[in-house]
Amino acid sequence: MAQIQFSRGIDEEVIPDVRLTRSRDGSNGTATFIFENPKALDSNSTEEITGMYLIDEEGEIVTREVKGKFVNGQPTALEAFVLIKSQDEWDRFMRFMERYAQEHGLGFTQAT
Repeated sequence: MAQIQFSRGIDEEVIPDVRLTRSRDGSNGTATFIFENPKALDSNSTEEITGMYLIDEEGEIVTREVKGKFVNGQPTALEAFVLIKSQDEWDRFMRFMERYAQEHGLGFTQAT
């Protein structure tokens, strides 16, 4: 069970585009998640976005770095950033992403 939530207890159904960057020495990195028209922004949603929660059997990875994107005053996307500050955090994040990808039928494409 690997899920992403913006409000505790409510799974996000939209699959994000995820972009990873990592320093040359592997000591830190950033994961950028882009959700186009996520359920969390649905006009019927009454829940407050309190962060992004990456949840699996190991626990949670939490970030408060979540930004909305608007077009003509209407919310269209959410962008969230996970800052990775050590090799252990990188390994933990990648284990989550492997589980999430497997459950949601995603693939990985390495930049050239």
